[in-house]
Amino acid sequence: MKALVILSGGQDSTTCLFWALERYGAGNVCAIGYDYNQRHKTELDFAKRICDANNVPFTVLQLPVIAELTNNALTNPAIAVDEQKPNETLPNTLVEGRNLLFLTYAAIYAKTRNIRVLVTGVSEADFSGYPDCRDIFIKSCNTTLNLGMDYPFIVETPLMWLTKAEVWKLSQTLGVLEIICTQTLTCYNGIVGDGCGNCPACHLRKKGYEEFICTK
Repeated sequence: MKALVILSGGQDSTTCLFWALERYGAGNVCAIGYDYNQRHKTELDFAKRICDANNVPFTVLQLPVIAELTNNALTNPAIAVDEQKPNETLPNTLVEGRNLLFLTYAAIYAKTRNIRVLVTGVSEADFSGYPDCRDIFIKSCNTTLNLGMDYPFIVETPLMWLTKAEVWKLSQTLGVLEIICTQTLTCYNGIVGDGCGNCPACHLRKKGYEEFICTK
C-alpha cells in the first residue's frame, strides 16, 4: 500500500515520514508540503533535504490564499508570535482551517496517484489548542473525504495520543533521533534545531525533549 505524508519539515511531520517509511517501505512513500506564505517557510527546504536524502518524492503546493483568508502570526509578519499560549484562548499562531485544506489537497493529489493512505502529524495529547488537531476532526474529515471523493482513504495519525516526550522516544526507536534534533525546523521564527527558544512551538519541543532525556 502507498502512503502520502503531509510534511512540513518540523519535528512531528518528519517523525511521521520515517514512521511511514518503516511501515510501508521505501518506494511506497511520498510527501507533500505547502507554501502558504508562512513566516517559517524555510521549513520546506529542510523537508526537501530529508526527502532527497531518503529518496522520497516531495511535492510543494502553493496555497497563498490561506494568508488572504485569515489573519494570524504565521502569515502576517506584523503580528508578533505569542511567547506563551494565552490562558483560555487560542494562540495567535492558529491558522484557521489549515489542516482541513491540507488534508483536502493531499487527498486530491493522492487519489490521482492511486494512494490510499494519508499521514499527518497532528496530536491531541500535547498540542497548542488547535481545533483541527483533534482526533474527532480527523475522523470526521476522513469520512468526508471518502464520501466526497468516493475513495477509501485511510488517514493515519501516528502521533495523535503521544506527548512530545513520546514523540522524541519514537524518533529514537526509528533510529532518527539525531536527524530530528538537528535537521528539522519546528520554530515559528524559522530557526532550525533548537529554534528561537521563545515561541510556543519551541517551548513544546524543548519541554518534551527534557522529559524524554529524564526517562532514558
